[in-house]
Amino acid sequence: MKERKKIYFISDAHLGARFHKDPRAIEKKLVRWLDCVKEEAYAIYMLGDMFDYWYEYKYVVPKGHVRFLGKLAELADNGTEIHIFAGNHDVWLFDYLPKEIGATIHDGTLTVELLGKKFFLGHGDEVDFRNYSFRFLRALFRNKFCQWLYTGIHPRWTFGFALDWSFNSRKKRLEKHQSIGYQGEEAEYMVLFAKEYLKTNPDINFFIFGHRHILLDLMLSKSSRLLVAGDWMNHFSYIEWDGEELFIEQFEAEDKGE
Repeated sequence: MKERKKIYFISDAHLGARFHKDPRAIEKKLVRWLDCVKEEAYAIYMLGDMFDYWYEYKYVVPKGHVRFLGKLAELADNGTEIHIFAGNHDVWLFDYLPKEIGATIHDGTLTVELLGKKFFLGHGDEVDFRNYSFRFLRALFRNKFCQWLYTGIHPRWTFGFALDWSFNSRKKRLEKHQSIGYQGEEAEYMVLFAKEYLKTNPDINFFIFGHRHILLDLMLSKSSRLLVAGDWMNHFSYIEWDGEELFIEQFEAEDKGE
């Protein structure tokens, strides 16, 4: 077996979303990508919203995603580190995935040294301080008392409600042309955050986020870059780091049987 020397970053597959034209094809393509990188992957960081909705009750978890979860378990069993960040859609990740597949769950941002460089990682919604209504909802969803109240509602109602909300929210954004691309250095909130953060933490080499569904690779200074990982809905993109080069790639391989 080859020595595993690469670290991968991926985000925003929104598995289970009702706006996917072919949800099974999205999941299968993701599994094919995992198969392609598993021999070289020392670690895989999934930067949020891998699921369009995820809520764990004590004895109930969302149905589906069995190919994806099975592949993650296979990689974890073979020694690959699996890191999953809570996004704004799959915020309620608790102890099921750590127990079942050995994943490490991150709720919030993470600063970590990887192969000699310092990374600041997050889904991306954590650093958006402009939208007050979004910040309120984010705090509400993470409130332990509110989570306890929500758990008292039968899953039959909560799962359908959450998926419908996600579908309608995305539909409204598309109708209003709010699924916009890169806004430039003076308007893109992730860029503004990173530049401000570097003033007190100049040793960060790479900022990597998801959430925005755009492909972005931007030099912030001579020693710092910001990358946005795109998504696994339109771009089928990922970021690869081997200790020397960091770059965004898009997965093109198709299953000839489909």
